[in-house]
Amino acid sequence: NVTACDVAIQALTKQASATAEDIIYGYGFNPEHFICNDEMTLQKNSTRWSRQILTQGFAFTLQKMYDDNGIFKDKKAILSFTNGGTESMFQPDGIHGDFNVALWPLQNGVLRFCGFQVLASRSSGVQHSPPDVRNAMLDAWQERLNSVFAEKPLSFAPTKHFDLTFQG
Repeated sequence: NVTACDVAIQALTKQASATAEDIIYGYGFNPEHFICNDEMTLQKNSTRWSRQILTQGFAFTLQKMYDDNGIFKDKKAILSFTNGGTESMFQPDGIHGDFNVALWPLQNGVLRFCGFQVLASRSSGVQHSPPDVRNAMLDAWQERLNSVFAEKPLSFAPTKHFDLTFQG
């Protein structure tokens, strides 16, 4: 987790006016807090960060939401995970199914809702990979991040097809 984060910080710092650390740590996120073997601690930290940052008034309002009008409409977001399995386990025909199905609530219901242009996620099973495979995963991650600002976001149902007016 930390190595993938370090690769991201390094690649994004070369491209952005603010460093990735400024962005990540400025919002109160510390990736080192997410290194744990206790799933409950991980869930608690993730939930706490989400509740502090992705809040009404800061990340969205009822007038400013979704990718066409949201507060973060000019920003891109990407989800990066390490998991305890191999890549084939998280394919549509894998034992755990398509990883993107599990990410839908985060991609659409949180990130897109706050206005982000959501990029395709990244997931890797580094725990069960030999060093040369881990290094290849990190190299591919760095290569992707080198052009991430030109990457096209995922496609979602257009908001114009929905009534987004709120009474009250």
